[in-house]
Amino acid sequence: MSEGELHRAIEAVFRIERARLIAGLARMTGDLDRAEELAQDALVTALDRWPESGIPDNPGAWLMTAAKRRAIDAMRRERMRARKHEAIAREADEADDPAQAIEAAMDDDLGDELLGLIFTACHPLLSAEARAALTLRVVGGLTTGEIARAFLANEATIGQRIVRAKRAIGEAGLAFAVPRGAEREARLGSVLEVVYLIFNEGYSATSGESLVRPTLCAEAQRLGRILAGLIPEDAEVLGLLALMEIQASRLAARVGPNGALLTLNEQDRGKWDRLLIGRGLDALARAEALGGDGPYVLQAALAACHACAVRMEDTDWRRIAGLYDRLRDVMPSPVVDLNRAVAHGMAFGPDVGLALIDALADAAALRNYAPLPAARGDMLFRAGRLEEARAAFETAAGLTRNAREMAFLKERAAACD
Repeated sequence: MSEGELHRAIEAVFRIERARLIAGLARMTGDLDRAEELAQDALVTALDRWPESGIPDNPGAWLMTAAKRRAIDAMRRERMRARKHEAIAREADEADDPAQAIEAAMDDDLGDELLGLIFTACHPLLSAEARAALTLRVVGGLTTGEIARAFLANEATIGQRIVRAKRAIGEAGLAFAVPRGAEREARLGSVLEVVYLIFNEGYSATSGESLVRPTLCAEAQRLGRILAGLIPEDAEVLGLLALMEIQASRLAARVGPNGALLTLNEQDRGKWDRLLIGRGLDALARAEALGGDGPYVLQAALAACHACAVRMEDTDWRRIAGLYDRLRDVMPSPVVDLNRAVAHGMAFGPDVGLALIDALADAAALRNYAPLPAARGDMLFRAGRLEEARAAFETAAGLTRNAREMAFLKERAAACD
């Protein structure tokens, strides 16, 4: 193996181990910036030593030991000013292996620092945007520039958002640990919300020229798989993973050759990723076996109805309408009401759908929401009321901020002439 190939191999190992490394170091130091610096120092040490000694059998443990030893040295130089550092360093002085002593001091009930890092990065004291950016940075390993490009944001803005989020966590004195009991249940919702926010921004971009950003979807799926591995007995965690896997299976078919959005009935279902669908159905089955009936499990069941239909006309719209009725009970929102209206319109006829959609006309949350007039236009088109459908599609086109979606809606309006 050439020197260049070896360096690339070492960097690949570091990318794999990076999040868990930062998690353990953050738990020890209570400082995300310091944890990232120590992780980077460990990489530099590995690049110096591994070319001669070879990549160790357990590179993650090697990197963690190297980083912890460096942290101990720094703590001693700083005279162990922080109380937590004093306790850890004192145990290290009494042990033959300082890194082993620190690892023992860092143990928690669940024994996984990575989960603690995820819960801290997704703390509700941060805005949803800050939680998403920080999670992608410290858990996903994306650079500030990559996050900015993914969200079509200014790199400086994203950088400031991450810095402010780290400062807020430090000032709040948050422990990089998994909360317990009722607090864990309450905080888990925030974690799942952040992961799904990242996925949705990739699956249906809210602005810009592209309709989809697969990189964001892939990062969210990776985070979902991590969570499912760390909390395998939580139905909602499995439900979210199932939902993302099934939805991601359609990414290659959602956009046509000219970059235009393709609706479900226009998509080539042969392009759907059957491996992802299989993974999603497996996660959904595990969630339902646990008795899951929460929002993510129900949304995954909805996605599965579409994934299991070989042709559009095979779609079980009555089951979908029933699932939306249940979802409305556990997660009431105007958007769920709109999707429920569409499902009922597909199951029982456009007039039924129109009645439900028109009942939402005064909902403040949907006042400037492009999918509302778009859905109304579709129901009017199916009912043969083409002039009204054209006006609805034009209204929707004027509300969207996504260039591709705007072009799609204008095409639909033109098709009504």
